[in-house]
Amino acid sequence: MSAVQASLAFPHPEGPPTYEMEATAYCPLPEETDGDPWSTSVGLRSGYGIVAVDPHVIPYYTPLYIEGYGYAVAGDTGGAIRGERIDVFFYTYQETVSFGRRPIKVWVLK
Repeated sequence: MSAVQASLAFPHPEGPPTYEMEATAYCPLPEETDGDPWSTSVGLRSGYGIVAVDPHVIPYYTPLYIEGYGYAVAGDTGGAIRGERIDVFFYTYQETVSFGRRPIKVWVLK
């Protein structure tokens, strides 16, 4: 099941968010992805629902629910992703611009 399908199939998690983070977005442009737009730092295929995190804060492969984005998996990192920051994947540059930079609530799923 893709992250998009999961977002439609499962309800919003209950309880307070695990983190309140600063979120940005990235897309599959070589200059935004260290040259290989379809492979993450842990070897996953990039796509909607794969997000970049600081693995010292959220371990790789952790399932997440992200306010305004949906269900995701922590499967990447980046040079600017340190501490309580998260970078969400979109397929187009226009989507990343529309998303912008914003505070966001993140739930770690069990």
